Amino acid sequence: MPARSIVTVRQQRLGAELRKLRERAGLTAREAAKAAGIAESKISMTEAGRVGVSAERLRHLASQYACDDPALVDALVAMATERGRGWWEEYRGRVPSGYLDLAELEHHAAHLTNFECVHIPGLLQTEGQVRAIFGASVPKLSEEEIETRVEFRLRRRQALGGMRYLALIHEAALRIRVADRKVARDQLSWLLEREVAVRVVPFDVDGFAGVADPVVYAGGPVRELDTVMVDSQHGSAFLDAEAQLARYREVLRKVESAALGVVESRELIHGLVREW
Repeated sequence: MPARSIVTVRQQRLGAELRKLRERAGLTAREAAKAAGIAESKISMTEAGRVGVSAERLRHLASQYACDDPALVDALVAMATERGRGWWEEYRGRVPSGYLDLAELEHHAAHLTNFECVHIPGLLQTEGQVRAIFGASVPKLSEEEIETRVEFRLRRRQALGGMRYLALIHEAALRIRVADRKVARDQLSWLLEREVAVRVVPFDVDGFAGVADPVVYAGGPVRELDTVMVDSQHGSAFLDAEAQLARYREVLRKVESAALGVVESRELIHGLVREW
């Protein structure tokens, strides 16, 4: 099987999970290869996501690693045997690769929690909001680049139909006008029309430290396969170490405790629409 020329974050994650299982078993790559009857380089390339792994070989490796969690093994097999190209692959080379990895993460998530302090979450942005955000990019994007990114972001919405989704939004993000009053009003009205859970952290809540960067917590088919994406001006980071996941679970728990309920949040948004 030839090595992949492009390795996605999801493929890297599968390899990383196999490496974790091997290391927990106390085996070196050489010992694992000998037990599996394959070349050591095959183990290394599989763990790097550079080559795929069959369901049969994955289950054999899991057995060699004494993994006694059948749900985790089944989830890894499902990752390893995925067939077909996701819609996001149509945009490879046309948008940053991090956008593709995020779309793939959303597509496979069992549930998603998104916290934003400055912008409306990407999955909930109207076309006008998206266009204004990309129109203000530095360095400036061409009209073709803007159109492609707007189209891509709007297509990401389809993930909302297949998972539980919670948007935690600071009131600041609701009040910031990235364009004009009409775009802002349309954005808030669109939020009210959607059947998604939106909870707002109001300005007047006490003791809210929050978190500065946007956070996406994606639940996997089993908890071990949860992923956190943290976004910044310098790019996106996909985190999966248990200590990192535990930290962001606690961060988001604190954000939820500071947020209004769904009904109260809708009332706050209604008030903003009336103001504008």
